[in-house]
Amino acid sequence: MAEKKEIKSFDDLNLNSWIVKQCNNIGLKQPTPIQQNCIPRILAGDDCIGCAKTGSGKTLAFALPILQKLCEDPYGIFALILTPTRELAFQIAEQFAAIGKSINLKKCVIVGGMDMVAQAQELAKRPHIVVSTPGRLADHLESCDTFSLDRIKFLVLDEADRLLGGHFDDQIKTIFAALPKKRQSLLFSATITDTLEQIKKVTSNTVFEYEAKDDSGVATVKELDQRYVLCPHDARDATLVEVIRTFRNSINENGSIMIFTDTCKSCQLLSMTLNEVGFENVALHAMIKQRERLISLSKFKSNHARILIATDVAARGLDIPFVELVVNHSIPNVPKEYIHRVGRTARAGRGGMAISLITQHDIKLLHAIEEAVGTKLTDFKVDDKEIVTIFTQISVTKREAEIKLDETDFYEKKMINKRKKLIMEGKTPEEIDEILAPKKKHKKKEKKQKNEMNGTINSDADKNNEKEIDVKS
Repeated sequence: MAEKKEIKSFDDLNLNSWIVKQCNNIGLKQPTPIQQNCIPRILAGDDCIGCAKTGSGKTLAFALPILQKLCEDPYGIFALILTPTRELAFQIAEQFAAIGKSINLKKCVIVGGMDMVAQAQELAKRPHIVVSTPGRLADHLESCDTFSLDRIKFLVLDEADRLLGGHFDDQIKTIFAALPKKRQSLLFSATITDTLEQIKKVTSNTVFEYEAKDDSGVATVKELDQRYVLCPHDARDATLVEVIRTFRNSINENGSIMIFTDTCKSCQLLSMTLNEVGFENVALHAMIKQRERLISLSKFKSNHARILIATDVAARGLDIPFVELVVNHSIPNVPKEYIHRVGRTARAGRGGMAISLITQHDIKLLHAIEEAVGTKLTDFKVDDKEIVTIFTQISVTKREAEIKLDETDFYEKKMINKRKKLIMEGKTPEEIDEILAPKKKHKKKEKKQKNEMNGTINSDADKNNEKEIDVKS
């Protein structure tokens, strides 16, 4: 039996010289384990299921062999990459563009929130690489016939566990019906699931499976310092402020911070509240227009904003190299989502910290997370007296933000999307109005209650201003 060749560089993977040169140009000298194992098998024509921790180089593990095969037989559309979030789609497209620059690679990104007509025109030009979210691509397949996917060579599911987890079933079914049976399927994720195991049983090709081994049994990288702070549910916002202040004063004064919360509304409210009390930040969630989402992400990546507040749309795959702290303002219900969230820091061998705010209702979730990641979270010390001192100011500021939010069209996009979905289901206008009407009434009632509270809030704020706390330090 031949001895396995030691892989020390991209040259050793039998990649074309122009690909190796492009890797060197962007600072990549040595392939990561998932790249060492998956690239040769993909080049050999095998299907592949790759699982490794976040920050392990999964994107290039499929991008490099796809580009090499494209170079041998260039035509469009050559490869389709599906991903669950818009931001991740743009990021993957950027990595393809960086490596494929020297061969004039044509790629396009097909996601929601952008002009469908312009996207249809791009698809009609038959780009080599299409990176898309399932929903928008399914819309194009159902509404126009200016492009075809029946000759693609590669199908990639990035964050495959989420794509196949049930949220995108209808869209995936539509897309798969348009694909050729003869193709290479590549599935990559940071967490392996039973769904991915089932894929091996139904595929006709040889399937190579790679799962990164870690003798420590820890699902997160060893450079990650994982902490928690116990706090009452009503004091989470004040505790968050004190966590940020403590981190900046004692650990890293100018470090970039990502804060994860559970819903679009709480994300927006938290962003407005922190901006008001002096912690400049940008928000990223599904209710923001796509152009604004990209601007927020760009500001955070370029350090023009040091704090990014986001829902789980930012939890997967985004490569932001210099995040020093991840804070879970609300703990995720599923341990694997915690793994994805905290994977935004301590990337590529660098250190990082993750702090989760734990209420009395979250103890079981904390234990489930500790079991899933294979390590115990330790206590992060904050000054409880400071939290008590700033509690009123933070609470009042957030209540004012809530009133401002209710006066905007924040919920308009959500209502439009719900109406569109009901139309697609074949509901009549009368049925749609009946389904949506109670929620509208509820919103009006809620808004009225907020306005009635306004006087009380202003009164509280006046009292609070008499002894204003400097939260901006």
